[in-house]
Amino acid sequence: MTPVVAIVGRPNVGKSTLFNRLVGARQAIVHDQPGVTRDRLVGTVVLGEELECQVIDTGGLVPGYDPLGLGKQVLVAVEESDLLLLVVDGKEGLTTADERVWEALRPTGKPTILVVNKGDTRAAQNGFGEFYRLGIARQILLSAEHGTGTGELFEALRACLPASAPEPPSDLPAVAIVGRPNVGKSSLLNRLAGEDRVLVSPTPGTTRDPIDTVIVRGEQRYLFVDTAGIRRRSQASGAPEELAVLFATRQIERAHVALLVVDAAQGITSGDLAIAGAIWQAGRPAVLAVNKWDLLDEDSRQRLDMSWPRLDELLANPHRANISSLSGRGVDKIFPALDKALATRHLSLGTGELNRIFEEAVRRHRPPALQGRNWKLFYATQVGSTPPTFMLFANRTLPRASPYRRYLENRLREHLQLEGVPIRLVIRQRMGKEP
Repeated sequence: MTPVVAIVGRPNVGKSTLFNRLVGARQAIVHDQPGVTRDRLVGTVVLGEELECQVIDTGGLVPGYDPLGLGKQVLVAVEESDLLLLVVDGKEGLTTADERVWEALRPTGKPTILVVNKGDTRAAQNGFGEFYRLGIARQILLSAEHGTGTGELFEALRACLPASAPEPPSDLPAVAIVGRPNVGKSSLLNRLAGEDRVLVSPTPGTTRDPIDTVIVRGEQRYLFVDTAGIRRRSQASGAPEELAVLFATRQIERAHVALLVVDAAQGITSGDLAIAGAIWQAGRPAVLAVNKWDLLDEDSRQRLDMSWPRLDELLANPHRANISSLSGRGVDKIFPALDKALATRHLSLGTGELNRIFEEAVRRHRPPALQGRNWKLFYATQVGSTPPTFMLFANRTLPRASPYRRYLENRLREHLQLEGVPIRLVIRQRMGKEP
């Protein structure tokens, strides 16, 4: 998993300017008016060949005064992060507001680097020592606006962040249980494990941290990760819901397969589709657990049937199990579906067989003409397995949104029975081979 760094501090100390400096783009709004940053922004910072981190820009923290709920969003980022960058204004010196912010953050126990901003001013240089009163050992004087001192900050980040977060044991297939809040993820894990492994509550957002559970079924062992529920940003009003957006996505990337839990009674919602998109973007196979199936009446069953094609199209007709995590009905159907999805980790297709599949596909449906010339495939080869990735050499590329590219993906998926498995086609133009 990629380490997460949260930039925190009172309003108007230069947090967004520092964020823009670190990510190398003007992604955050910068303004002299306090409170401009209200939503969290996430950017990627490359620290070396084998190390990068995600940086979160947060709004100004004002302990005890939070009419807009901004403080909750800051605490979400803090809880989620591996390291804090506490930013203060060196030109103004240490203020009571800075001390109150640190008093609110210190109990979290998060490793912290104190960033004294506006270090190009004489006031900041002369008063740098007074910030040691906060008791933060590692302090860096810099100017986020002009970039001076950021090299030292990069060195500090490299020293404080791990090269990579612990990964699941290599001999255990990892399954991330994901879904919107309160769809029954924790109840399902408890049912699978045969014990009350995680807290179950009707209150959305009860699960805030991922919990690893090894489950043995016959001779097969699985590592299940229960994650916080994902909710769309527009519906997130507090820490429990917002926490899931980035953190559950990290668990999807960490896992070998994603088990998407949906609420049968509610049908497929836009939130379910957003999670499915995250799974697909991460290149992980998906299995669907349609929970609370026993609560369906005729109207809700019809609503589910009408909404299902959208999810099928997005996830390429994944295997699904209709279950009730409370009664245990249908839960055993999950494991065969998981085994089929996990088997794709070891997919290895010979060049000869692969090209025969594509040749048959081309015979069934002629390639389109691009700019008055026919598209022609020369040969294909497999170049990756997670997700299955194939490189095609042709007389010209195909646009990413090309229907014919989608057609080739579907024919390959159909032949290999890769339901619910992302397929990547990399099409390269080979010169000198025009028909």
